[in-house]
Amino acid sequence: MTDIIHEPELDHHGEHESTGIENRKLGMWIFLSSEFLFFGALISNYLLYSNRGGFPSPYPAEIYDIPFTSVSSFVLLMSSLTMVLAHNALSRDDQNGARTWLFATAALGSVFLGGQVFEFTDFVVEYGMTLSTNPAASAFYLLTGFHGAHVAIGVIMLLSLWGISRRQGGLSEKHGLNLELVGLYWHFVDIIWIVIFTVVYLLSIPPV
Repeated sequence: MTDIIHEPELDHHGEHESTGIENRKLGMWIFLSSEFLFFGALISNYLLYSNRGGFPSPYPAEIYDIPFTSVSSFVLLMSSLTMVLAHNALSRDDQNGARTWLFATAALGSVFLGGQVFEFTDFVVEYGMTLSTNPAASAFYLLTGFHGAHVAIGVIMLLSLWGISRRQGGLSEKHGLNLELVGLYWHFVDIIWIVIFTVVYLLSIPPV
């Protein structure tokens, strides 16, 4: 008699065998972990050069506008709240609410980017601090610009989901997972900014 071997059922949700986590979510966590290393290296690079004298002024720590950057930071942090509200609305199948909060999150991210562009422009035009002024300036622009690029990518993803929702009359369960992945990415961007704002802006000391 031939033994009957029962094949395991195919997992239509794409869960990883050893973790039970959906493959795309696992991939996002791995990606974000690698991004932590990138940002850690850039922050370390800034700290290495921020207090080294002997180069042309100005240094970033000498010209920061902390109140302005604090407002921009608050705007970005509020976008984490609207992202949570978007996810909660979709979990209740409140499509209009999810669409509204997605757009609000993208709008807040855009306001933050506008503030960063204004800050960079002010540093260059008003104070003459360019990418090549000194190593600290180079490290500052590289770090904050790299973060700004991540915010811009996040805004594009948010607007893409918002457009899908409008075109299809709502987000499906499949796109719901996409919303969760974008939410993970967006919260990562916000957490990284908290670290950057604290270490680079609030704790920086101008070189003597």
